[in-house]
Amino acid sequence: MTISRRAFGLGGASLLALAAAARPGLAEGPVLDFVESTEDFDIAVDAYVYGYPLVTMEMTRRIITNVTEPVGTRGPMGTIIKLREYPDASFRDITAPNADTLYTTAFFDVGDEPWVLDQPDMGDRYFLLPLLSGWTDVFEVPGSRTTGGGAKTFLITGPGWTGTVPEGMVELKSPTAMVWLLGRIYCTGTPEDYAAVHKLQDAFKLQPLSTWGKDYTPPAGKVDASIDMKTPTRDQVNALTTSDFFTLLADLMKRNPPAAADAPALERFAKIGLVPGKDFDPKTLDARLDKRVPALGYDKIMLHFIDSDGDMTRHNGWAFTVKAGTYGTNYIQRALVTAIGLGANRPQDAIYPTSLKPDLVQDYSGEHKYTMVFPKGQTPPVKGFWSLTMYDEQLFFVANPINRYSMSVRTNPTYGEDGSLTIYIQNESPGADKEANWLPAPKGKFHLMLRLYWPDESPPSIIDGSWKIPAVTKA
Repeated sequence: MTISRRAFGLGGASLLALAAAARPGLAEGPVLDFVESTEDFDIAVDAYVYGYPLVTMEMTRRIITNVTEPVGTRGPMGTIIKLREYPDASFRDITAPNADTLYTTAFFDVGDEPWVLDQPDMGDRYFLLPLLSGWTDVFEVPGSRTTGGGAKTFLITGPGWTGTVPEGMVELKSPTAMVWLLGRIYCTGTPEDYAAVHKLQDAFKLQPLSTWGKDYTPPAGKVDASIDMKTPTRDQVNALTTSDFFTLLADLMKRNPPAAADAPALERFAKIGLVPGKDFDPKTLDARLDKRVPALGYDKIMLHFIDSDGDMTRHNGWAFTVKAGTYGTNYIQRALVTAIGLGANRPQDAIYPTSLKPDLVQDYSGEHKYTMVFPKGQTPPVKGFWSLTMYDEQLFFVANPINRYSMSVRTNPTYGEDGSLTIYIQNESPGADKEANWLPAPKGKFHLMLRLYWPDESPPSIIDGSWKIPAVTKA
């Protein structure tokens, strides 16, 4: 079964009907149909969903770190990558980029020894430093919300480390050897503020504990010519055969152990030869299913976006989740967030409501004019900040005459006499008197994303549903 982009556009009920009708059956042969009805096949599909995040993180790590020195969004293992400015409409490295925070990131391995992250004094500037495990869980989040802006030194330790934490350091224990620092620092985007944030980025230090107190320069990276640097990560993961996927997953689990709560699932997966700490024998599974397990596994993941059992909230044409960052044994939700939003924060740090279309029938189009109105006192309730970003149909920024890709308080919109805030979403300028509130749209289809950083947890709050996102209405 393959879910097309068109199928998603038909809406939830239609998509589920298509999915049910498209399940493989007699048309693909009675033998294959029989094999897919076995217990081993069902277990393999569930194991694929379970392992999808860890395999995706590894493939992401390989691509990002396969350079000799930091350049753009990539850098060698253990080297801090510093994005120096917001992308413009020509940027195509990742989908749904933001124009709110400058990324400060790194992949590093704490399996052999701990690493030290030295954070400078951030003052009252908003920032967060989420640390993701190999399974994509955010295991710690230093930052404005949790640890404040004062200078701090963190010791990130691996799952088996039992040493002594040096004086003056705060231990952050990773459940896996693989760690992804996905830091974000707020910046207004002015030349002066860019310079201030660059100074902060340059003051961060990341190094192995054995080198602490010494002059340390990260070693140059080594380029592996066999790694595909052009094909998107998700496409590379989805192209893996069943045997290749489980062989890689088993190898990764040796240094990135499953959580204790995964024991019941792992007991079941052992029936197909997937056991933590051991190699996977491809002969365990029927070779005829080498491509069927990934196909059905990925479809199962994507169907969860529609049939989400309460994991997704939908209102006024917006969809979002408050179940990201930490997943427990909710493996299907973890896999879905990996597939559509790898690196998602905990809801206490950021929530990303997305509106792909105003309703199940129509698409957003620059042929029309839209408004989004926040009544007085009802802008997104946050302790950090919020923004509304415009994307084209492929989730990239939209080129426009005023170089505005998002709306927020820092873009200085004007408020109505009644205290309300109206955002004009359209292709052409709404006029000089309203241009401060104009979010330029392309001539064709577009999508919207509302970001809430450090959302309020007390009412009104998007987390408990006591604050609702206004609908985008067509003029």
